[in-house]
Amino acid sequence: MRLAAWLRARLDRAGAAERGSAVVEFLGISLLVLVPIVYLIITLGRIEAASFAAEGAARDAGRLIADAETMEEGLALAALAVELAFADQEIAVDGGDALTVTCAEDPCLSPGAYIHLRVDTTVRLPGAPSFMADALPMEVAIEAEAMTAVDTYREQP
Repeated sequence: MRLAAWLRARLDRAGAAERGSAVVEFLGISLLVLVPIVYLIITLGRIEAASFAAEGAARDAGRLIADAETMEEGLALAALAVELAFADQEIAVDGGDALTVTCAEDPCLSPGAYIHLRVDTTVRLPGAPSFMADALPMEVAIEAEAMTAVDTYREQP
């Protein structure tokens, strides 16, 4: 009997000292786990948005060039399409610098010719401090390619 009473008293005293610490431990562990997970989700969302914009920009730029009256007009429209595709994802990109166009034939817009388009840009990691740029990469390279055929029945200018 005495041993049981002694154990009960001991457990009651130990339990009183531990009251309320579970909430503190839960908050501490939650912060240590949730903050990196939230940052990872934000970063991957930003990279995925840029990849989505690059794919759409390359595809739409090829269509605009293939349907344009002149190559100069097509390149201007394509650069604008690249800028709009990235602006839709809230990323600022210079369309002329990001877009590379390669033609399979000499008059690029000749009927049946293929146009190869490549969109290259970089995405800065969100919340990355600039003083760490020398030690760690703070940008992710994004690239997308598309191939577009000029209409076979296109009229020659």
